[in-house]
Amino acid sequence: MAGNEVAEFLSWLAVERKVSPSTQNQALAALLFLYREVLEIDLEWVEGVIRAKKARRLPVVFDRKEIRAVMEELDSTPRLVVSLLYGSGLRLLECLRLRVKDVDFERRRIIVRQGKGNRDRATLLPEAAIPVLEHGLELWKKQHARDLSRGAGWVVLPDALDRKYRNAGREWPWQWVFPATRTYRDSQSGKTFRHHFHESSVQRSVRAAIKRAGIAKSASCHTFRHSFATHLLRSGYDIRTVQELLGHKSVRTTMIYTHVLNRGGRGVQSPADALDL
Repeated sequence: MAGNEVAEFLSWLAVERKVSPSTQNQALAALLFLYREVLEIDLEWVEGVIRAKKARRLPVVFDRKEIRAVMEELDSTPRLVVSLLYGSGLRLLECLRLRVKDVDFERRRIIVRQGKGNRDRATLLPEAAIPVLEHGLELWKKQHARDLSRGAGWVVLPDALDRKYRNAGREWPWQWVFPATRTYRDSQSGKTFRHHFHESSVQRSVRAAIKRAGIAKSASCHTFRHSFATHLLRSGYDIRTVQELLGHKSVRTTMIYTHVLNRGGRGVQSPADALDL
């Protein structure tokens, strides 16, 4: 296929929406790599390619009454996880990958390590979650002691730290805040590890809770993060503060929540509200 034909084909995909924008852009990136790095061919036709743009979608948000209704339908670990998704604005995997050392009870903050974009950030630890979280950590610390007594108690460390700190993988500060119920044996090292609580278990529990609560919204675990941001803005907090808590690289990403509030930076009243209809 000639270069101009490739350009026309990719532009057609972008305009006609035959594939998702991310798929079209991924195909373009692959072709660019092939021509430039493998075939070593200059691409004059690249300028004519229409790049696909993602459609702008408003996030689904719960109101406080709906948050309470869903929480009442949850228990155990999923309930605590959701309380941090909403109370701290965490993504689901950011929450499940928390380690004991990253929860600072004294300063009432949580440190998110290697979040989206491989960036660290600090966010708040909600007062309401502290008693349950402290109690849970006490129980999990006893479980970890039992694991150690039978030769287990290992967790995977980030960035190959297990090579630098040989026994850190068994130390309490590196353990998961939300450990899995089962252990597994690594075939190469022979060590017995415990993974963090699996995200699919929380997702199933949340879907079932939303259904039982009778909420007619296409919601998920991520909806609690959206609700965290929206409710902070509604309470009058500065958008830059919310951006930092969410870990957004650009404030433009955080601005989407002003549209959820239907105020766009200003308080707008519908003309119909001024009439006695």
